[in-house]
Amino acid sequence: MKIVFMGTPDFARSALEKIIEAGHEVLLVVTQPDKPKGRSGELQISDVKACALEHNIPVFQPVRIKLPENVAELKKYDADIYVVAAFGQILSQEILDIPKFGCVNIHASILPEYRGAAPIQQAIIDGKKTTGVTIMQMAAGMDTGDILLQREIPISEDETGGGLFDKLAALGGELIVEALPKIEKGELTPVPQDEERATKCGKLSKDMGRIDFEWDAEEIRNLVRGLNPWPSAFTYLGGKMLKIWQAKTLSEIDFKRLCKDYESLSGGKEGAWAGKPQPGMIVLLTRDSFVVSCGSDYLQILEVQLEGKKRMDVKSFLLGNKLEVGTILR
Repeated sequence: MKIVFMGTPDFARSALEKIIEAGHEVLLVVTQPDKPKGRSGELQISDVKACALEHNIPVFQPVRIKLPENVAELKKYDADIYVVAAFGQILSQEILDIPKFGCVNIHASILPEYRGAAPIQQAIIDGKKTTGVTIMQMAAGMDTGDILLQREIPISEDETGGGLFDKLAALGGELIVEALPKIEKGELTPVPQDEERATKCGKLSKDMGRIDFEWDAEEIRNLVRGLNPWPSAFTYLGGKMLKIWQAKTLSEIDFKRLCKDYESLSGGKEGAWAGKPQPGMIVLLTRDSFVVSCGSDYLQILEVQLEGKKRMDVKSFLLGNKLEVGTILR
């Protein structure tokens, strides 16, 4: 098929590469404008633009795709279909109507669940056991179009946002390549989404990572996993930001069992905290971790990063930082 591809981040690049490998003719790549990065302000191109340049595909970078002059530019290309993946702009109905087979979107959830910008991370944060990819016929609403093809995969217990991102990016590439010839032959039956089951998720922000130790330990662990590697879950230790990169949930029984492996309850600065701890309190130090009390159960912290320092396992962290049982993380 003759394709106009719209996408921006590395999630979309995976799909573009698969489409090219499958032998489809990509007439044009549409991606977001180059953006300044870091203190130098040097412009950085998107992952999709980098892929397009490697394959000598023309690139179009409109600030607002809906403007009449940009719509006119799209109409110059006689595409059969537009493939969209994490493009970052809303398409007007006029644009959706340009190609013969319309516009299809690669969305990283099993729609109608998790319409919106961050479905991969939100699925982990919510403790979901499965997720997947949907190929959707685009409509004017936000991820509201008819479902053409879906594939589900499990979310492992220790899965992170970054790891799941990579898996779904690869799956998205596989699924769009499977869908395109079926769309051309009319072999896919569009299925309307069940609006009563629809859920939404917003964009990721740094503020989302602030840990509230009043939450259940498992909820916090899911936040840690979902926001790894960005924007990351964090708390504060002695006024400095402490990012939590890896953690494990401990039940009351698990905690007591761990205490037996170390010094007996003392209620002081050594061993475990003997009294009723408040949420956010460090209640046990081990050789390679520290345990924090939560609203329910406990969180065993295994990997951290103190403000201004490198990411490291807690065993290494404890060699250069003195922690005491009873310290409160806020």
